[in-house]
Amino acid sequence: MSIFDLFWLFFILSSLQPLIRQKMLETARVRTLHKLEEKRNSRVIALIHRQETLRFLGFPLARYIDIQDSEEVLRAIKLTDPQVPIDLILHTPGGLVLAAEQIAYALCKHPAKVTVFVPHYAMSGGTLIALAADEIVMDENAVLGPVDPQLGQYPAASIIKAVEQKDINKVDDETLILADVSRKAINQVKRTVTDILSRRMEREEAEKLASTLATGTWTHDYPITVREAKELGMPVTTDMPKEVYDLMNLYPQTVQRRPSVEYIPIPYRPRNGADRSGGNSG
Repeated sequence: MSIFDLFWLFFILSSLQPLIRQKMLETARVRTLHKLEEKRNSRVIALIHRQETLRFLGFPLARYIDIQDSEEVLRAIKLTDPQVPIDLILHTPGGLVLAAEQIAYALCKHPAKVTVFVPHYAMSGGTLIALAADEIVMDENAVLGPVDPQLGQYPAASIIKAVEQKDINKVDDETLILADVSRKAINQVKRTVTDILSRRMEREEAEKLASTLATGTWTHDYPITVREAKELGMPVTTDMPKEVYDLMNLYPQTVQRRPSVEYIPIPYRPRNGADRSGGNSG
């Protein structure tokens, strides 16, 4: 075998390595999903958006909730018997409102219990989906977010406020059109959230919570913590199964530089003779 042949063999093996690694990851994910399904006697669906690397070119691919996601989730729900509970593992920055609404309404129609697990965050459209659940299981440090609509780079609520604070004769036509669309967008999202929440709370309470989440009370990236979610009336608990964390480890972020966070990935317990008081002496 010549050096040229060795070069081509090395090139072929190097090209196949990402495919093999991806296949092993997919197999491990399916195995972990099946393990959680057996533990909870449920259908487990994962909607996890990480910035992953394309198989050959190595370019990062950012993921958001889109129509393809809604089609896949709706298909999984359709394949689930009405008496089988659904567990949805949710990790997403948000995405297309239409897709999130489709998923939320489909979960609302499922007769058996629906549980949404949020190990880290489910913002915007992710929160809209979580509101459709009978139970939202969050890590103690996980967060949800507001569902107020965005028009391009601006919040709909801020566009309306800006128009209201100016003389109407000094506002250009494009901004007036944006304000009109903003009002419609807010009303639509508010109505959707109210419909979803009305399944498990009084209509008046649902409208109040929908108004808080959809009308620009906070900035769009405001983190709603476990404590605040409970205060708002969301059905939040914190009993997160270990298998959910195991699954998240199988969706690694793209690494294109030296890691910013490093640690020894094993549980730590107090060492013998160590000061357990948590304070400094002297």
